[in-house]
Parts: sequence; C-alpha cells; structure tokens
Amino acid sequence: MGLRRIALVGSTGSIGTSTLEVVRAHPERFSIDCLVAGRRGDVLAEQVRSFRPRVAAVSDAAGFEALCKGLGVSPATARWNDTELVCGDDAIVHVIRESRADVVVAAVVGMAGLSGVLAAIDSGKDIALANKESLVVGGELVMERARAAGVSIIPVDSEHSALFQVLQGTQEEDLESVILTASGGPFLHTPISEFSAITPERALKHPKWSMGAKISIDSATMMNKALEVIEARWLFNVPSKRIEVIIHPQSIIHSMIRLVDGTVLAQLSIPDMKGPIAYALTYPNERARGVMERLDFTKVTELTFLPVDDQKFPGLRRAKECLEGANGACAVLNTANEVAVELFLNKALAFESIHRLIGDSLEKFGSRSYQDAKELFSLTDEVSVWARQHATSIRT
Repeated sequence: MGLRRIALVGSTGSIGTSTLEVVRAHPERFSIDCLVAGRRGDVLAEQVRSFRPRVAAVSDAAGFEALCKGLGVSPATARWNDTELVCGDDAIVHVIRESRADVVVAAVVGMAGLSGVLAAIDSGKDIALANKESLVVGGELVMERARAAGVSIIPVDSEHSALFQVLQGTQEEDLESVILTASGGPFLHTPISEFSAITPERALKHPKWSMGAKISIDSATMMNKALEVIEARWLFNVPSKRIEVIIHPQSIIHSMIRLVDGTVLAQLSIPDMKGPIAYALTYPNERARGVMERLDFTKVTELTFLPVDDQKFPGLRRAKECLEGANGACAVLNTANEVAVELFLNKALAFESIHRLIGDSLEKFGSRSYQDAKELFSLTDEVSVWARQHATSIRT
C-alpha cells in the first residue's frame, strides 16, 4: 500500500491531535495533505511546522492571525514555505474540495462539520468520520449521497468503530441487534436530586476518556449515547428497535453484536482513540502496528453492566422517538442539545435544564421535515434561534 494522504479537519481537537500521533508514528503509511482548524491558530501553527501540509486553514479571523504569528509570516503573505494559508467561514469546504487527500478525517465537533462531510462526498473522497452530528442531523441525506458517489464512510467513534469491526463477515440475516456500551459518565451514581448543583467544571471531568468540552458534557448527560444511537441507525442500516444501549463503566468492551442464535461478539481494548482512528485510516488494508497499549486481562478485575436510568438520562428514549418520527426530528434534537451545552458551559443554563430545553424544542419543532440540505440548514438555524430565546424563560 502506498502513502495515504490525509485531510484532517478539526486538527486541534482531541481527535485531531490523536490522529496526528498516529501519522507521526507511521510516516511510511500516512502523510498530511491539509490541516483545518476552527480558531486555535497557535496550536495549528505548531502542527504546520511539524507536518508541513500543502494547505493549512482556519475559519476564525483571530485564529488566522495567531496562525501567521506562530509561523512568523504576515497575514497578507498567505504562505509559509510550501504551505498555503487559508482563512474564512468556508475554509473547510474549500480546502476539502481542493484537497489531494485520499481520505478526509472529519473531526470537527457539532453541526458545523456537516458541510465538510458533504463536500468530501461530493469530491469523491473517503471519510473517516469522527463528527457524529453529521449523521445525527442529516443521516439519510449523507448516506444516500455517499452511496451515489461511491464514497466509503468509516466510523471513528470508539463504539461505532467497534461495531464496524465485529460486523465484518456477519451476514445481515444473522444479526439480531447491535449493542452500544456507555461509560455512564461522571454522574452515573449521582442522584437526580443533586443535578441542580452540577457545575461545568464537575461535568467536564470524565472518569475514563480525555475529550473536548462539548463531548464531555454530552457524556455527562448521556446525550452522546443518544446521538450514537442515531448514528448507528444510519451507519449500519439498523432500525432503532434493534439498537441496544447498556452501561459498562470500565470502557473495555466498546460495543457488541447479538446474533440470532444467541451468540454475542464484542470488541475489546483499552480506552484509547488512537485505535479507532488508525483502523479507519488503514481500512481495508493491513492494520497499523503498535497503536495502543495491549489489554492485560490479568489486570481487568471486573466487567460490569447496568441498565440506563431513563429518568436521569432521557436522551436515549428521545433519540429513538425521533428516528420513528419526521426526518427533521433528529436535527432538532441535535441542534437543541448544542445550544444547551453551549449555554451550560457559559453558566447560562443549569445542568438539570439541558434535557428540558431539548424536550421543549422537540415539542415545538419535532414534526418538521426537510427535502434537501438547504431546508435542513434552515431548520437548524430556526431551532437554534428559538432555543436560545426560550432558554431565557427556563432560567427565570
């Protein structure tokens, strides 16, 4: 296999930096064609110096200034050695379309990543998908366009990567259900009566994973698992009634499948995102060696499993309801959650009110449908504006 060229979108986040660790460890297999960041231009500058991509882009103007400063060039120059420097709101789409990459690592957090995923599909590039919101918001649209373009979408989420791996060689008629595992987050054993006292600082402290702020809060509310249920439905063409979720605090078993004869197949490893990332970058070729520490079974003292408390974490129920409803319902769920998480992190919404804002948004917009990407973006914009306004009444 020749050198695989990568366009890394969201290079300064946790998935992005882990991807670069994999690339650094295997220079004989991977090279960086493009790096794209949202606003952390100073971090991007360090990455550009290390990996010398053909193009480096940042969407935020202040971030672009920090990028140029870190590289010691004038913003007017728009170049550092052989690297072209790009700035603008449409930087993601522009860079992906013009990229010479073989695979796009879509690691931008939130709804903002959808346009990049669609651009990758339209330009015929395979996708290593770490942006679950793309499928949550526009799963039907994304998968139909990918099939039409002959583009492969390989999941990077640890749970979906696990399912993708254990489903290899499994006949569709043999599959009874897929089982997503959840760590339970930092408040698994916290009574719901104490949710009103939860601060952003507490919610950001995940017991197992090192993640960005948004996904850490999603884990604390278990909305991450709600979004993953929707993602699994589209990735694997499995109806919601055949998607199970179980809490597994040790995060050793990342997902399982249940076969019609009662057999259960599972994927196990230590909790390290470099494993799923490397698998997505190498598939369907030989796996990369030495990516993660080996799982030492003699040190695994217990593997425990618990049901999900629907009262504390109603997102899973709502996700399945959305999948059975109008095709815009999942977009409403995701958009309201993004607004709620942002407000909570800014201490403008209580932790216990996150699910309330989501529920109220679904009550108002959950029956809406969309026909194309334009209508989808219009719907999410409308929900975002309304949710922000409505949140003020929740706070008072």
